[in-house]
Amino acid sequence: MTRIDTHRAIVIAASAAFVLCSNTLTTRDARAELGGTMTALQTNDNCPQRAVPGSAVRVRSTVDAGGTTINEYATCGGLVFAYTWQGPTMPDLTRLLGPYAERYRAKAATQLGAFGYLHASRVEQPDVVVESGGQMRSYVGRAWLPAAVPSGFSLADLR
Repeated sequence: MTRIDTHRAIVIAASAAFVLCSNTLTTRDARAELGGTMTALQTNDNCPQRAVPGSAVRVRSTVDAGGTTINEYATCGGLVFAYTWQGPTMPDLTRLLGPYAERYRAKAATQLGAFGYLHASRVEQPDVVVESGGQMRSYVGRAWLPAAVPSGFSLADLR
């Protein structure tokens, strides 16, 4: 390869990387954070939304960039009271847990040091519960706000 061909290849590769990165950064995330309000669906959103039978709960399912399915549970008023996830990568828990993320991380780190559990954790606090586990390429978990779970809704329905 000549110097000009090498330069052209570098410019093309850098341009492609820029386009891919800028596209990723400008993609709007349809999820709210735990305790936030479920955003309204736009007509071009490809997020199935369904009601849980026998309750006043809406569930919106999305797949993140890593291929993990994330279910967002909200009351009819739009309050997001729970998330579940399952897939090959861990979701961005900071984004999902919002204001609860730092306390979760601190408590999970304490449990890791005390018990040595590498593949599973359950962090239960008065206002939030997070269960997370799995191993490489197979992660599952759920997080919910106990005080916000609607009456008549079973935690067994968090799947």
